[in-house]
Amino acid sequence: MFTPNTKVVCIDDAFHPAVVHYYPSLPVKGEMYVIRDVVPGVAPSGNREMQEVCVYLVEIIGSKNKHGVERGFNAERFAPLQTNDETKEEEFQVPDFAPPVKEPELAPA
Repeated sequence: MFTPNTKVVCIDDAFHPAVVHYYPSLPVKGEMYVIRDVVPGVAPSGNREMQEVCVYLVEIIGSKNKHGVERGFNAERFAPLQTNDETKEEEFQVPDFAPPVKEPELAPA
């Protein structure tokens, strides 16, 4: 489904109020994020029979549970970021160098 460094957009930000306790911030519908990692997850109820795929996001670091494991977000809350095929890659490249900065001439006081 997703791999690390995949750009995604949040399509579902309707979180249960109790979830707010576990996260310093939550994904917002329509916002872009980058996948940090993809891991197997367990439903919020703790039911191990209801497994899900969870993602960690570069932009949001969640708190860890008592076992030292960060809680992820259900991958179904995200969709791959759609890009315009006509957009040329070079439009987004940053030059390897910066143009020299001209020092201002100082006049004697």
